[in-house]
Amino acid sequence: MFTLLVRLADESIAATTYARDDTGELKQTETRSLPPGDDEALLEEVDRGEAEHTRWVWDDTFRWYPALLAAGRRVERCVDLRLVHAILRRSAFTAGAALHGAAPGAWDAAQAAVADAGALFVVQQESIAGADVEFLRQREAIERSPQRSRLELLSAAESTGALIACEMRHRGIPWSATRHDELLTAALGPRPRGVGDRPSGMLGDLSAVRSALEAPDLNPDSPGDLIKALRQAGLQVKTTRQWELRELEHPAIAPLLAYKKKQRLLVANGWSWLDTWVVGGRFRPEYVPAAAATGRWGTSGGGALQLPRAVRGAVTADTGWKLVVADASQLEPRILTALAQDEAMARAGEGDLYEGIVASGAVATRAEAKVAMLGAMYGATQGDGGRLMPRLTRAFPKAIALVEAAARTGEQGGIVTTLLGRSSPPPGTFDASRPPEDGPAAVDGGMRAWGRFTRNFVVQGTAAEWALCWMGALRRTLAEQWGAGAEAPHLVFFLHDEVVVHTPEDIADDVADAVRAAATEAGRLLFGRAPVRFPVTVAVVDSYDKAK
Repeated sequence: MFTLLVRLADESIAATTYARDDTGELKQTETRSLPPGDDEALLEEVDRGEAEHTRWVWDDTFRWYPALLAAGRRVERCVDLRLVHAILRRSAFTAGAALHGAAPGAWDAAQAAVADAGALFVVQQESIAGADVEFLRQREAIERSPQRSRLELLSAAESTGALIACEMRHRGIPWSATRHDELLTAALGPRPRGVGDRPSGMLGDLSAVRSALEAPDLNPDSPGDLIKALRQAGLQVKTTRQWELRELEHPAIAPLLAYKKKQRLLVANGWSWLDTWVVGGRFRPEYVPAAAATGRWGTSGGGALQLPRAVRGAVTADTGWKLVVADASQLEPRILTALAQDEAMARAGEGDLYEGIVASGAVATRAEAKVAMLGAMYGATQGDGGRLMPRLTRAFPKAIALVEAAARTGEQGGIVTTLLGRSSPPPGTFDASRPPEDGPAAVDGGMRAWGRFTRNFVVQGTAAEWALCWMGALRRTLAEQWGAGAEAPHLVFFLHDEVVVHTPEDIADDVADAVRAAATEAGRLLFGRAPVRFPVTVAVVDSYDKAK
């Protein structure tokens, strides 16, 4: 049973129920109108629906769910029409459906701003008909697809991910402002008195850079000024990225790199960040599910997915509680193994995958194994990655053939698709040759660069699907075993292949077992009985920095 919630222009809410008739066809059975401004009526509707195990359908989880959480309501299941629309419109699995390839429209809008906690719901200008049409178009696309079971799992996992994102923001990451200040002081020096002043721990580096470059007034925070000063010192640089600076030999480089590291910490997670984002002992980032084309999450505020090690010690469990930190070991190579059904690589991954690759004779050291696998998944043609690729190809032909085929498809302008049905965007959607902040630029652009994107898309996208299933299974288990109240264990953080659960200390070991079991369930959901292990490294700690 599905229940579609729509807030109308007059602020009333329409709740429309859909159920299957005797033929199995999904039919609208009832529409109830909830009076404008009657929050209690909506909460009663939610209570009734939860008791009947309905699956809520709404335009955007981030418009509806935060206020429900603030009112003390937890939703078991939902369909996020905006997120599912983005998958189905582009998926190769929906070819032939009315939704497939539809022109961008209202359902492609960016994630809604998080609702103001002081107001129960954000007013939306919607119509019942518009939401009804979209919901039925999505059901038609899924139910008529030859890959229905995969799309059903992906749409459920994606929507559950949105629920989890809202719940994690609602509960917040336990954060010690005092400890954060101590860590900043140790790394940068005491907090400056004046706004915009540099901490004392950065002034020595700054002085050394200026002296070495003979530029007493240099502002190293200005890329243009810094490049000019470096060139005047005889250093022919194109950018101020770390990877390029590390290649240079000059007395200014070591203090400059030290200064830039401290500056990044100050800007990204310094005292201003602490004042803005940590309130009442909690950090509440604004997660954005499916921010990347592969389905990976991002954040629209707080930078939770880029927490540097320098401040992780500030993530501290409450008194009488623990943090259960779990990291899926070598997730992407294991996903590649399962996708390719490469028996040789599966045998190598029975323990530490990289050690298994060494034992296979493909490479000599664990470091080489890691470089070789990264090269395979990201398209290395030069350096150690390129040198080791032929050996990896001979040892694990199925796995390498899969990513090579994805690369060739991309180079020819084609589309690749993850295991559950998320398809890559068409070429030219963004600059695939743009280098990461601290990595070398692509040696070639155009369709070769797009081939590197599609090569990794199938692996990273399927890994994102596995992670959603992992979190979804864990969320369900935690609620079933310990409930969802204030004293129950709950997810507080997610980072691609890592989760953190905040739990009462006396059940921490049981929660750790639940995390491991959820990882096993995720592997089974995606790959059935394929002989590929998805082990997770679990640590029960008082602070996040102690996990690794």
